[in-house]
Amino acid sequence: MSESLRLKDQPVSERPRERLVARGPDALTHAELIAILLRTGLKGVNVVRVGENLVCKYGSLNALAMASVDELKQVPGIGRDKAATLAAAFALAKRMEQERAAELPVLDNPETVVNFLRESSRHQTVESFKVLLLNTRKRLIRPVEISKGTLDTILVHPREVFRAAIVANAAGILLVHNHPSGDPTPSEADIKVTRDLIRAGQVLKIEVIDHIILGRATAERAKDYASLRELGYFF
Repeated sequence: MSESLRLKDQPVSERPRERLVARGPDALTHAELIAILLRTGLKGVNVVRVGENLVCKYGSLNALAMASVDELKQVPGIGRDKAATLAAAFALAKRMEQERAAELPVLDNPETVVNFLRESSRHQTVESFKVLLLNTRKRLIRPVEISKGTLDTILVHPREVFRAAIVANAAGILLVHNHPSGDPTPSEADIKVTRDLIRAGQVLKIEVIDHIILGRATAERAKDYASLRELGYFF
């Protein structure tokens, strides 16, 4: 793309705003999304190049988001109004993230975990092993499905479990899987997997908080789940 070529002189299909409308924001680069906010470049340099210069100068969107209006104004092509527009956009993104975090549940006991997952697991006919990634306050970051097994067998490797936790910077994890039979009593394999993952978590400094098995309540069994921590399998 030529630096002197104005966006309005480009084919419509190549302009960031039109591409966003046609293909969605994920089709655009960081610089192109910034260009939409800035609207115009400066003489001899189009607005996408100004966006690229911003990304290059700060190295990441996180660093750019922390820049003050006065700092942004020092970048060629960024005056007071454009700096204020960028600051406002990043402030809104931060507030959205805060809202999202506040809406995520605190999973600090087995009953809360089961209430959170009960409906999604009710009709599963095969075992599904999930890891719930938690922050330091035991608030959910996100759930991750590690594997699905046959009716009675599931394969879980510590590498797969903790890779997601490390990427998310999780402080702790909850292990959860279902027993399609309805009986949540842990098997020997469930106990072994739990202990293996506890040991791996200790090495990585990521706490395995509990392993909860989801089943179904019956007339003889009031609880539709089992907590391996409550059953004494944690050490």
